[in-house]
Amino acid sequence: MKRKILITGVAGFIGSNLARYLDGHERRAGASEAFEIIGLDNLSYGLREHVPASVEFHEVDVRNREIFPLFSGVDSVFHLAAKNCISDCQADPVETADINVTGTTNVLEAARRAGVRKLVYAESSALYEGSRRLPTPEEESGPESFYAVSKAASRQFAEAYRRYYGVTSTALRYFCVYGPVQDYRRTIPPVMSAFIIKLLRGERPIIYGTGTKRRDFVYVDDVNEFHLRCLTDSRTDHGTFNLGSGTNHSVLEIYAFIADLLGSKVEPLHKPDLPGEAEVTLADISRARALGWEPRTDLKAGLWRSIEYIRREMDKGRIP
Repeated sequence: MKRKILITGVAGFIGSNLARYLDGHERRAGASEAFEIIGLDNLSYGLREHVPASVEFHEVDVRNREIFPLFSGVDSVFHLAAKNCISDCQADPVETADINVTGTTNVLEAARRAGVRKLVYAESSALYEGSRRLPTPEEESGPESFYAVSKAASRQFAEAYRRYYGVTSTALRYFCVYGPVQDYRRTIPPVMSAFIIKLLRGERPIIYGTGTKRRDFVYVDDVNEFHLRCLTDSRTDHGTFNLGSGTNHSVLEIYAFIADLLGSKVEPLHKPDLPGEAEVTLADISRARALGWEPRTDLKAGLWRSIEYIRREMDKGRIP
């Protein structure tokens, strides 16, 4: 019998990749277990065509209480829907709180009413913005941006639902996840997608600031492997886990890697630095490693897969 899994934000980057990963689990591993996937998304950020055809898709906002019946019979929930572009969150803290805090609480309530076995929800390495400890363990916390504060508030609601209602949850602190379907339509797109698209067009990519900021990048299917563990390993219950690579690279290094893979000599264009961003991120992943998880995708291999995806999308006219 298939286990029913619900994913919010299923049309987004991580959500659509997770749906595809779970959908292929039985075929990939010869596993006896398979999943029936329900996906929710209001399509304000994600694209409908990113959702696998096997997913039972519902276009609905996570803040809407009409989502409650969709949780009936669901075994586990991955709550990934969020407003997550830091510059957009800084520009509109009210909507940020509404989507990220009210939306999360609404999902928690739906899960509680339906008796969902487990809820896995997205936190963020942005919670470490004010920390100077590197690599950063899960015990640290220093949210500064409105986005990070909204994630910290969501965490408090998840903890309250555990304390008062016994809702089992797992918090995942994503670092810089990259790979196919990464959202290039943001006001400030993620550096990898932005660099690849510009260089494929023969245009000059933008680097904000000097390019010396360092980020911990982790490939999306390495993250998905831990998502699967959350469904199968009870040691993840009520836990908080960093999901990064345990290494970091500067923005300039990422640019050089991509330019080299594309054989491009185009020089980047520097613009003023963006506010509200950490100078360095580096995950302490010892807690996730203790469960047997390991990020396995080489950075250049992951970048090449991202390049191939974007090139195909451009050939189809989906990326202008």
